[in-house]
This record gives sequence, C-alpha cells and structure tokens, in this order.
Amino acid sequence: MGSDLAPRSEVEGAVLAAREHGVEVLLVGREELIRKELAQHDISGLPVRVVHASEVVTMKDAGARAFRRKRDSSIRVGAQLVRDGKADGLISAGNTGAVGVAVKLLWGGLEGVDRPALAGIFPTSDGRPSVMLDIGASVDSKPQHLEQFAVMGEIFYRVILGGEKPRVGLLSNGTEDVKGNELTREAHQLLKALDINFVGNVEGRDLYNGRVDVIVCDGFIGNVALKISEGLVETFGTLLKEALSSDLSSIVGSVLVRRALKLFKKRLDYSEYGGVPMLGVRGGCIICHGSSNGIAIKNAIRLAGDFSDRRVNEKIEAELAGVHAPEPKSEAGGEPRPWAGK
Repeated sequence: MGSDLAPRSEVEGAVLAAREHGVEVLLVGREELIRKELAQHDISGLPVRVVHASEVVTMKDAGARAFRRKRDSSIRVGAQLVRDGKADGLISAGNTGAVGVAVKLLWGGLEGVDRPALAGIFPTSDGRPSVMLDIGASVDSKPQHLEQFAVMGEIFYRVILGGEKPRVGLLSNGTEDVKGNELTREAHQLLKALDINFVGNVEGRDLYNGRVDVIVCDGFIGNVALKISEGLVETFGTLLKEALSSDLSSIVGSVLVRRALKLFKKRLDYSEYGGVPMLGVRGGCIICHGSSNGIAIKNAIRLAGDFSDRRVNEKIEAELAGVHAPEPKSEAGGEPRPWAGK
C-alpha cells in the first residue's frame, strides 16, 4: 500500500514476479483495493495471494507511532508474516522509517550487528555496480558500526552481485590514511584488520568510477550522497531534453542518439535492482522507492528471493562471529526492545 501508485505497482510487480520467477507473493493490504487491481491481470495458476490489513501507514506518519497505533497496518502485518515464518522476505515502497521500526522491533538483529544498514546499489563507469552503506538506516555511527557495515556489504556484494573478493573502501575526504575525521580514522584501523579486500580510503567520486565495489560510510553522509545522486540524475535528464529540443539540428540528432540514450537511462534506472536491502536484521527486507513501477517491484521480489535462497544472513552472522562482540542491549519495558541481537 506504499508506492505513489499503490496498489497498482505492487500488484503488477507481484504478477510479473510470480509469472517470470515462479515465486509465491503475498499482497498485504486492503483486500478490496488489491482484488480490484488484480482483476486487471490474468492470475490463473499464479501463486499470488492476498492478506488483508485494514490500516495504511502514510508518508506523514512517524515510524514508531505508526507501529504502536496502527497495529493492523500492511507494514506491520507483512513484518509479522516474516517473523512467524509465513514469508521469507518483506518488500515495501512505503514509509521507510515505519518499515525500519517494524522489522527491528519484530525481527530483531543478527548476532554481531549493533545497527542495521541500508545498502544502496549504484551504476559505475566500468559496468559493475557499486554498493554504498549505510545510506540512511542509522546516523551518528561509531567505528565498530562501520566495521560491521564493511563485513555485511562485502558479503552482500559477493553473494548477491557475484563479485569475487570485492574491493571495500572507506568514504573519506581524501585517500591518504591520515585523512578524515576521528570516526573514519578509527574505522580505518578496524577495517585494515578484517579479512576482506580493504583498499583504504576513497572519495565521493569513487562511488561511480568503478575503483571499488563496496563503500562504507555513516548513514547521515550516505543519505546525503544518495539524495545528491538522485537530484543529479533528474537535473541531467532535464538539461539533456532541453538541449536536444533547442533547435532543429538537435531534434534531428536526437532521433539518431535515441537508442544510446535508452541504454544510458537503463544503466541509471533504479528499477533494475528494484530496491535496497536492509542488512543486519533477522529477515530479508527490501526498501523500494516511492515512485517504483511494476518492473521495480518485480525485481525487488527477485532480490528478496535471492537474499533468502543464498542465506545472506547466515553468512553475515558466521563472518561477524569472529570479529567483535556487539554493544550490550538495554531492556525496554512494555514494547519490544528497539534493537535485539537475538
């Protein structure tokens, strides 16, 4: 119920995923609206089911409040299905904060993980994608959090994107070891000691030039970088359209370069991967953009299936078992603990 065109995009993506990948999809939300949309598709023989949830979390809702007050929301019901073993992953194009609260409270965290991280997938000039984390799940990270992000990002890249010995870099304001603030300098020493292919400090430009495969940073910095990237793509597209339509020769030329522009757009299209995984939680959670179309939702479902089938979480726990013990968890009365490693 969360995308800009909900539930149209979610239903279309579910039908495509069930047809092309053979996965079973549970569409969670207001049953009447979902079935009305399903009626537009031929779903005979497809493993698509509807699970009714009477409430919807809007983009204006605060995550923690929505979790407490909207107990029959599609986000909470979907997270409960995963917790109870009735589903293997949760995909949502809705309120990211509400999804994060729901999965952290209902699922808890992996052993060895203090904080979750959102892993954004970006195109690069050499054709291989790069992964940056965290892009917004946590802010004010500590050095050991960046250390855990590095391990999780390396495993995700290797297992899901297929890169052997992915190159891991630490985002800083210079490539020299002494560059950066106190956080990055301390994290640099921790990452050097890990059994990963750590290449040292990298700069913002390295997110797109293919020099590294995984870039580690604090969630505040990562989210700013993400939003700048989204704005740059939108601005570049607008300027390009204006340039191609400015005069007759450009209009004639635009016909000739149309195929190249389509290929270029495809490389920048967020829908190619569907969404970004939230790493470190006890389940597969894929966060999609609010403007996701059916193709993006389909690919997010495929990503969630791969995440479960290839046992990414088990590999993360096994790798972190030999690193450092997580921070002690404080007990919270009444509600479940906001972050529980077990």
